[in-house]
Amino acid sequence: MTFDIKKPGEGMKEAIQDKIDNLNKPKGSLGRLESLAMQVCLIQQTLTPKLAHPCHLLFGGDHGIEREGVSVSPREVTWQQMLNFANGGGGVNMFCRQHGFKLRIIDVGVDYDLSACPGIIDRKIARGTENFLYGPAMTAAQYAKALDVGAEMACLCRAEGCNVVCIGEMGIANTSPSSVWMSLLGGVPLSECVGAGAGLDAPGVNRKLDILTKAVAKFKADTGDCGSPETVIRYFGGFEMVAAVGAMLKAAELKMAVLVDGFIMTACALAATRLAPCAKDYMIFGHVGDENGHRRLLDLLGAKPLLNLGLRLGEGTGALCSYPIVDSAVRMINEMNDFQHAHITKYF
Repeated sequence: MTFDIKKPGEGMKEAIQDKIDNLNKPKGSLGRLESLAMQVCLIQQTLTPKLAHPCHLLFGGDHGIEREGVSVSPREVTWQQMLNFANGGGGVNMFCRQHGFKLRIIDVGVDYDLSACPGIIDRKIARGTENFLYGPAMTAAQYAKALDVGAEMACLCRAEGCNVVCIGEMGIANTSPSSVWMSLLGGVPLSECVGAGAGLDAPGVNRKLDILTKAVAKFKADTGDCGSPETVIRYFGGFEMVAAVGAMLKAAELKMAVLVDGFIMTACALAATRLAPCAKDYMIFGHVGDENGHRRLLDLLGAKPLLNLGLRLGEGTGALCSYPIVDSAVRMINEMNDFQHAHITKYF
């Protein structure tokens, strides 16, 4: 699948800035809200932006690398949590309810039969990826299918009138492929990318680093150390991660704002921008989490996260928590009076 993503036109930038500067406040006094308002206006190409029918996509999948003991959590937690989400009991459910997001839960690769659950959309590609310690996590056909699923879900949201989408994941061990993506796509030493995930102790982190180092060495031997972004993404990624990349890219193509969550989703954002650099202009980075490397990963993208709450749950929860700030930025530019209409002397 190819994506036709265009950088938002900047012809309106001066008019948007003029409107922001003439709101009845000291120039620049609303800080990040002002730059957020500018970004949303440019995405929507309007001086009066709106946030419509916000949707959250949660993709689930298992990972072959989990068999190497790189996570403190067993793989059955993936399907157990997927059922929990379908029953409304997860953190992601709470925040979606709080902020008015429609939640779609999509199985793209969970190692369990969830087809009988009416609350889960069945797009299963396989029951987990292959173990990338020994070879590619997925085939080229599976990679394309995962991108297609993500794009399909973004299109479904857009067809309902959605113009702001949040994306999350559920997949035990998915900090491992995220760390490798960060290293190979970002040019960062792997040791600076690997963290505790769901709660590994120091020996566990060292073991995880050792396993991932061996996997990267095999990859470089197999590819001649010249893997393209597509090759890196396919060799190490999870189905839920590649689907998230597809959703980000299609949402950007459809000129939707994309709320980016924590370490794993930021790794997906990095992958998406390696495939289509202009996709970044549509991304709003919700928070910086506690996973080792997340701050560095955000810096690689030149991203300024909105929140720093020590979150590391995943599921898209940090991005959902940031949504009211985006809403405030839109309300600011639409609802604040300007100096002229408020009959206030403009003092700058």
